[in-house]
Formats: sequence, structure tokens, C-alpha cells
Amino acid sequence: MDTMGRHVIAELWDCNIDKLNDMNLIEQIFVDAALKAGAEVREVAFHKFAPQGVSGVVIISESHLTIHSFPEHGYASIDVYTCGDRIDPNVAAQYIADALESKMKETVEVPRGMGAVQVNKMNTL
Repeated sequence: MDTMGRHVIAELWDCNIDKLNDMNLIEQIFVDAALKAGAEVREVAFHKFAPQGVSGVVIISESHLTIHSFPEHGYASIDVYTCGDRIDPNVAAQYIADALESKMKETVEVPRGMGAVQVNKMNTL
């Protein structure tokens, strides 16, 4: 293993506003994303804010997936962190972006546990 883990940080823009404000749907999307990537789900915690927005985390044996949604901006910030080299966090991040109908996505992948962090933008939809 070259790293302790891989951390994908994604900026999702122009998402489906209704989906960004639906806590139960977001929770299901995140659990499904973890499972699709091959992770083992341990705990799930999500919170719906008033009047809008959702924050949450799916704890996986391999680390975590998180979201903070801003429906008023059509925006969500997500991160997917996986330890080891068995699971590709990009699989989960792409599943989430597709499920939220993001029309524009920027992601970076940060190798963890290798010393000084160097961040390079990966892609844009």
C-alpha cells in the first residue's frame, strides 16, 4: 500500500434542489454509494436543517462519506475517505454526483498518510 488512504473531496453544483433537501433520500444515496464501492457500512447519521439543507455521515469500516447540502444554491460538498487500497472512493463520489443530478462537479483526490499534502484538481463535468 502506497498510502494510508485516499480522500476524495467533491464540489457538486447545479444539483437537483429537491433531492438536496430530502434527508431520507440523501441518506439512502450515501448508503448505496458506500455499498456500491464495496465498503462495509457501520453507522449512519443525518440531520435536516430548517428551513433547508442536510448534513450527514456514513461511517464505514474503511473510514467515512459525508455531505453538507445547500439547496438554495443547488450545491453540495461531499467527501469520501477510504483507508487501504481495496476500495476506490471515486466510485462512491461519482455515484453520489449522478444520484444528485449534478451538472457540474469538481473533485480532488488527496493521498493520506504520505507526509505533506499536494492537491491537484482531478476533473470537472
